Amino acid sequence: MKILTLLGSGRPTGNTATALQWAEEELRIMGHEVEQINLVSKNIKPCLGCANCKESETSINCIQRDDAEEILQKMIDADITVFASPTYFWGYAAPVKALMDRSWSLVTNYKKPNHASLLEGKRQGVLLTGGSEFNNNAEGLTFAFNKLQVFYKTTNCGELFIERCTIDNKRPADAKERAMTFAKNLVA
Repeated sequence: MKILTLLGSGRPTGNTATALQWAEEELRIMGHEVEQINLVSKNIKPCLGCANCKESETSINCIQRDDAEEILQKMIDADITVFASPTYFWGYAAPVKALMDRSWSLVTNYKKPNHASLLEGKRQGVLLTGGSEFNNNAEGLTFAFNKLQVFYKTTNCGELFIERCTIDNKRPADAKERAMTFAKNLVA
């Protein structure tokens, strides 16, 4: 399978990046093609809400010219997309949220009988890290992720939250094992 991972952490060797790397290694060992995009290094402007993208059901059709269109096309081309983000103030890191906002261009006629998505039938997963427990930390992000799956007409193939991560890269002893299991579940 062709798997695209979207890293939203500003720390290239931090907890989120490390957990994602473990998952990617496991996927490669299983024979899958994995491409990572570090969203922090990309120019992704915020959605303008202009709705120009709603004029086409067959193309991205965003009026902005930045790196988002190329990334969105890679999501369309991939079998599985994984969003990876630290939890910041009960939300996704800014680069992940900006791309999610711009993905509005992938869907037309939401909640109507002719609801169409350029991602329909694809699989998606989310990998999150945070400093405290799931409750009052990441539950809102997974709730939003599940809503996004309905919008995209995709299948949620995995969620992982690694709790008690610290700024000095301390995390639970079983974090690597959980990341590897997450990877296996993505392609199961």
